[in-house]
Amino acid sequence: MFRSARRNKKEKTSTNELLQKQDYQFIQDLKSVPIFMELEENKKYLTSLFEDCSDFVIRELQLEHSSRAIFFFVDGMVNTEFANDTMKSLMILEGREPLLDQIVQRNLPVSQTQKTDNYSDLLISVLSGDAGLIVENNNQAVLMGIRGMQTRSISEPETESVIRGPREGFVENIRTNTSMIRRKLKTPHLKMKNITIGRESNTNVVITYLDNLADPSIVKEVLSRLEKIDIDAVLESGYLEEFIQDSSYSPFPQVQYTERPDTVAAALLQGRVGILVDGTPFVLLVPFVFTEIMQASEDYYERFQISTLIRWLRYLFLVLSLLTPGLYVAITTFHQDLLPTSLLLSVAAAREAIPFPAVVEALIMEVTFEGLREAGIRLPKTIGSAVSILGALVVGQAAVQAGIVSAPMVIVVSMTGIASFTIPRFNGAIAVRMLRFPIIIAAAVFGMFGILISILLILGHLANLRSFGIPYLSPIGPLSAVDIKDVVIRNPWWAMRERPEYMPLNDTVRQGDALSEEIMEQGGQKGMTIQHQKGEGDTQS
Repeated sequence: MFRSARRNKKEKTSTNELLQKQDYQFIQDLKSVPIFMELEENKKYLTSLFEDCSDFVIRELQLEHSSRAIFFFVDGMVNTEFANDTMKSLMILEGREPLLDQIVQRNLPVSQTQKTDNYSDLLISVLSGDAGLIVENNNQAVLMGIRGMQTRSISEPETESVIRGPREGFVENIRTNTSMIRRKLKTPHLKMKNITIGRESNTNVVITYLDNLADPSIVKEVLSRLEKIDIDAVLESGYLEEFIQDSSYSPFPQVQYTERPDTVAAALLQGRVGILVDGTPFVLLVPFVFTEIMQASEDYYERFQISTLIRWLRYLFLVLSLLTPGLYVAITTFHQDLLPTSLLLSVAAAREAIPFPAVVEALIMEVTFEGLREAGIRLPKTIGSAVSILGALVVGQAAVQAGIVSAPMVIVVSMTGIASFTIPRFNGAIAVRMLRFPIIIAAAVFGMFGILISILLILGHLANLRSFGIPYLSPIGPLSAVDIKDVVIRNPWWAMRERPEYMPLNDTVRQGDALSEEIMEQGGQKGMTIQHQKGEGDTQS
């Protein structure tokens, strides 16, 4: 009787301790909760943790010689066939004592296994798609990498389409993305450090770089900024971008994002650092400078003459996108004498019946155009483009006929919208679109002086910006004569022997100089030394 009471009291105490260990807020708090020696306690603990979780599967197994184990996973996140094979191999376990090392080394048909002694690491792995195994009389659990979640197949990136170049883009699975980078750069120097961010989401984040090129201080700074982030969840790489950028209030992007593995590989070869986030196809690249806003991956796949011409076109349209509406407002309001007489009369005739000043007219059309562009993005693809184009045509024509805006203003806004589409980086184009509005207002108040003041303020802001210690206007300010060959122009590959100087690198040489010197000396690869066999009809001179 006394023994029974003592046993009940002991079980009650054990149950109370178990319940106290469940009183946690985040998974990291369970670091101090060990794997219990008693299998029943582990089973009760897991069952209570995943109460009302219909997707959590826990299966008790009977091993050889009356030993028991529990096998558990999240349904839909593991490969069911591998899970069944694993359970079969455990049920036919041979040996007198089911030692954990023996099970891992001889019986588990799984290539990736690891052991843990606490519930924090155990839960993070299981909730990420691994399967767990606990054998009685063992205070460690085995984690098996048999993930089999359904993911989107690799396809062409929608935000960075190219005419010439690879057609593959990142997906939402972080291991698929790391493998795509590894396939581009087959070297042990490619490092991938894993950290976990998010108290509730426990999102896997991978920092990748080439240790023989990247500056250790930049890698250390990236890791330091990421490790300081304390947030409940990270659902997309944009969360991290706002935390790690140098200037939070600047409209200009200081972190590049991309869906293309070739873009990431090219950035790593320049000594930059990539940040991959599980659950999103967008990879972050740091440091990031202004000139890279105007560069596309396709620039390096076409011949250098074509790429150079396209870059000139982009810079021209960058200026037009930023200044055209402001120039129109300034000229029509203050500086009419800058227009030829015939053009001035035409603009005056078009504006004769317009009830609003030029600045109001410009703001109405710009806001309307931005609304149509946003509507075209949010609508389904089958009708989005048609609605945006049709809306622009109908609204513009109706506004002109109704006498709300003039025809020259519709032309100016249309040119501005087309020009903004030529900027390769979407986040850079957004910055230009945002700055267009204060420039219009400055032009309406001060005329050309307002535009000049706005340009000086923008240039001063850009000169003051840094991205992980790198000046944002590099290599233009401070000027690097070597790096100019890949800014406004794009030199041929054989002439770009060295990597960018504005990046602190351990190795600045990209390629050998023997072939480059030969091409420069003879103007290309000549075929004069090739001896062609003469035909029967050929005669010797």
